[in-house]
Amino acid sequence: MGAIVVAVDGTEASALALARARELAAQQSRPLTGVFVIDAGWADFIGNDWQSSRNARQGFLDYVRGDQERHSECARIQFSEVCAGTPEASFRIVAGEPLDALAEFVEHEDAAALVMGRDSFTACGRPSAKRLGKLLARRLRQPVYVI
Repeated sequence: MGAIVVAVDGTEASALALARARELAAQQSRPLTGVFVIDAGWADFIGNDWQSSRNARQGFLDYVRGDQERHSECARIQFSEVCAGTPEASFRIVAGEPLDALAEFVEHEDAAALVMGRDSFTACGRPSAKRLGKLLARRLRQPVYVI
């Protein structure tokens, strides 16, 4: 039986989606899986000659990685607090380009649906995160609920 998957980023952007996903999982007697994506595409996004300095570029990438790790911990805590006492609730962190990583996760897990906040991952992701829900709805065969 496929889980209800919810994209969680630890911010208010995913709070409503998390509540709705928990509700759906309970109504349908399905497991609930929270997922956070470490965006591995920043290096390609900023290019190789960023600020003409390898050290500046690497410093920025290290900063972004640290920021995403902090967000992933906030997401884990957010999921744990909201889902305390929820049977069959689990949380996962995946890495990759967010669109591909979420789509592959949902498809691999044979999820029943994906729920995400309209602005999920915009605080910790590249500008393309603003279109993430719309792009996933086009790509996945499962229902995508953008809250």
